[in-house]
Amino acid sequence: MTTAELLRVLQGGGRPTPLGRALAEYGRIAKTIYLLAYLDDDSYRRRILTQLNRTEGRHALARDVFHGQRGQLRQRHREGQEDQLGALGLVVKAIVLWNTRYIDAAFQQLRTENFPINDEDLKRLSPLGHDHINILGRYRFSTQDVPKGRLRPLRNPNTAD
Repeated sequence: MTTAELLRVLQGGGRPTPLGRALAEYGRIAKTIYLLAYLDDDSYRRRILTQLNRTEGRHALARDVFHGQRGQLRQRHREGQEDQLGALGLVVKAIVLWNTRYIDAAFQQLRTENFPINDEDLKRLSPLGHDHINILGRYRFSTQDVPKGRLRPLRNPNTAD
Protein backbone atom coordinates (compact mmCIF):
# COMPACT_ATOMS: atom_id res chain seq x y z
CA MET A 1 0.00 0.00 0.00
CA THR A 2 1.37 3.42 -0.94
CA THR A 3 1.33 6.45 1.32
CA ALA A 4 -1.31 8.10 -0.88
CA GLU A 5 -3.57 5.05 -0.60
CA LEU A 6 -3.13 4.95 3.18
CA LEU A 7 -4.03 8.63 3.49
CA ARG A 8 -7.06 8.13 1.26
CA VAL A 9 -8.27 5.27 3.50
CA LEU A 10 -7.68 7.31 6.67
CA GLN A 11 -9.63 10.24 5.20
CA GLY A 12 -12.60 7.96 4.50
CA GLY A 13 -14.19 9.95 1.69
CA GLY A 14 -14.12 13.29 3.47
CA ARG A 15 -14.99 11.83 6.88
CA PRO A 16 -11.66 11.04 8.53
CA THR A 17 -11.35 7.98 10.73
CA PRO A 18 -10.36 8.51 14.38
CA LEU A 19 -6.82 7.45 13.49
CA GLY A 20 -6.84 9.90 10.57
CA ARG A 21 -7.94 12.75 12.87
CA ALA A 22 -5.26 11.80 15.42
CA LEU A 23 -2.54 11.84 12.75
CA ALA A 24 -3.76 15.22 11.47
CA GLU A 25 -3.58 16.65 15.00
CA TYR A 26 -0.12 15.16 15.48
CA GLY A 27 0.97 16.86 12.26
CA ARG A 28 -0.39 20.17 13.51
CA ILE A 29 1.58 19.78 16.75
CA ALA A 30 4.82 19.16 14.83
CA LYS A 31 4.14 22.17 12.59
CA THR A 32 3.39 24.39 15.60
CA ILE A 33 6.62 23.34 17.34
CA TYR A 34 8.56 24.11 14.15
CA LEU A 35 6.92 27.55 13.77
CA LEU A 36 7.57 28.44 17.40
CA ALA A 37 11.23 27.44 17.06
CA TYR A 38 11.45 29.45 13.84
CA LEU A 39 9.99 32.56 15.46
CA ASP A 40 12.07 32.23 18.63
CA ASP A 41 15.52 31.47 17.21
CA ASP A 42 17.14 34.24 15.16
CA SER A 43 20.15 32.11 14.16
CA TYR A 44 17.82 29.35 12.95
CA ARG A 45 15.96 31.86 10.75
CA ARG A 46 19.26 33.08 9.33
CA ARG A 47 20.34 29.52 8.51
CA ILE A 48 17.04 28.90 6.74
CA LEU A 49 17.40 32.18 4.82
CA THR A 50 20.92 31.19 3.80
CA GLN A 51 19.63 27.89 2.42
CA LEU A 52 16.79 29.67 0.60
CA ASN A 53 19.30 32.07 -0.97
CA ARG A 54 21.44 29.16 -2.13
CA THR A 55 18.42 27.51 -3.69
CA GLU A 56 17.47 30.76 -5.42
CA GLY A 57 21.05 31.07 -6.69
CA ARG A 58 20.82 27.61 -8.21
CA HIS A 59 17.50 28.50 -9.86
CA ALA A 60 18.96 31.77 -11.21
CA LEU A 61 21.85 29.84 -12.76
CA ALA A 62 19.46 27.30 -14.28
CA ARG A 63 17.27 30.11 -15.69
CA ASP A 64 20.27 31.75 -17.34
CA VAL A 65 21.49 28.45 -18.79
CA PHE A 66 18.01 27.46 -19.99
CA HIS A 67 17.53 30.50 -22.20
CA GLY A 68 16.40 28.76 -25.41
CA GLN A 69 12.68 28.50 -26.19
CA ARG A 70 12.11 31.34 -23.68
CA GLY A 71 12.92 28.96 -20.84
CA GLN A 72 9.97 26.70 -21.57
CA LEU A 73 9.94 22.93 -21.90
CA ARG A 74 8.82 22.29 -25.47
CA GLN A 75 8.80 18.50 -25.44
CA ARG A 76 5.28 17.10 -25.40
CA HIS A 77 6.10 13.80 -23.78
CA ARG A 78 7.32 13.24 -20.26
CA GLU A 79 10.45 11.42 -21.44
CA GLY A 80 11.47 14.37 -23.61
CA GLN A 81 10.91 16.80 -20.76
CA GLU A 82 12.98 14.59 -18.46
CA ASP A 83 15.75 14.60 -21.08
CA GLN A 84 15.68 18.41 -21.24
CA LEU A 85 15.74 18.75 -17.45
CA GLY A 86 18.49 16.15 -17.17
CA ALA A 87 20.64 18.05 -19.67
CA LEU A 88 20.00 21.30 -17.80
CA GLY A 89 20.99 19.66 -14.52
CA LEU A 90 24.17 18.30 -16.10
CA VAL A 91 25.22 21.74 -17.39
CA VAL A 92 24.44 23.41 -14.04
CA LYS A 93 26.49 20.76 -12.22
CA ALA A 94 29.37 21.22 -14.66
CA ILE A 95 29.39 24.97 -13.96
CA VAL A 96 29.29 24.36 -10.19
CA LEU A 97 32.16 21.85 -10.46
CA TRP A 98 34.21 24.25 -12.60
CA ASN A 99 33.68 27.11 -10.16
CA THR A 100 34.39 24.92 -7.14
CA ARG A 101 37.69 23.69 -8.58
CA TYR A 102 38.86 27.22 -9.36
CA ILE A 103 37.67 28.68 -6.05
CA ASP A 104 39.64 25.95 -4.29
CA ALA A 105 42.71 26.63 -6.45
CA ALA A 106 42.49 30.35 -5.69
CA PHE A 107 42.33 29.74 -1.95
CA GLN A 108 45.18 27.25 -2.09
CA GLN A 109 47.30 29.87 -3.82
CA LEU A 110 46.31 32.53 -1.26
CA ARG A 111 47.25 30.17 1.57
CA THR A 112 50.58 29.41 -0.12
CA GLU A 113 51.24 33.17 -0.23
CA ASN A 114 50.33 33.39 3.50
CA PHE A 115 47.37 35.63 2.75
CA PRO A 116 45.02 35.82 5.77
CA ILE A 117 41.78 33.94 5.05
CA ASN A 118 38.76 34.23 7.30
CA ASP A 119 36.71 31.03 7.62
CA GLU A 120 33.52 33.11 7.83
CA ASP A 121 34.29 34.49 4.37
CA LEU A 122 34.69 30.96 3.04
CA LYS A 123 31.22 30.05 4.32
CA ARG A 124 29.69 32.86 2.28
CA LEU A 125 31.21 31.76 -1.02
CA SER A 126 29.02 30.04 -3.56
CA PRO A 127 30.01 28.14 -6.69
CA LEU A 128 26.76 29.29 -8.31
CA GLY A 129 28.16 32.59 -9.60
CA HIS A 130 28.22 32.66 -13.36
CA ASP A 131 28.80 36.23 -14.55
CA HIS A 132 32.24 35.13 -15.79
CA ILE A 133 30.76 32.41 -18.02
CA ASN A 134 29.71 33.16 -21.59
CA ILE A 135 26.25 31.56 -21.66
CA LEU A 136 25.58 32.69 -25.24
CA GLY A 137 27.97 32.50 -28.14
CA ARG A 138 30.62 30.30 -29.62
CA TYR A 139 33.08 28.18 -27.72
CA ARG A 140 36.49 26.84 -28.62
CA PHE A 141 37.88 23.89 -26.74
CA SER A 142 41.51 23.01 -27.19
CA THR A 143 43.02 20.16 -25.23
CA GLN A 144 46.48 21.57 -25.91
CA ASP A 145 45.81 24.71 -23.85
CA VAL A 146 45.72 22.88 -20.52
CA PRO A 147 47.78 19.80 -19.61
CA LYS A 148 45.72 16.76 -18.66
CA GLY A 149 44.57 16.82 -15.04
CA ARG A 150 45.65 20.45 -14.51
CA LEU A 151 43.83 23.77 -14.29
CA ARG A 152 44.45 26.89 -16.32
CA PRO A 153 46.73 29.36 -14.50
CA LEU A 154 44.88 31.70 -12.17
CA ARG A 155 44.64 35.29 -13.34
CA ASN A 156 46.31 37.88 -11.14
CA PRO A 157 43.78 40.71 -10.64
CA ASN A 158 46.63 43.22 -10.19
CA THR A 159 47.97 42.74 -13.71
CA ALA A 160 46.40 43.90 -16.95
CA ASP A 161 44.99 41.24 -19.27
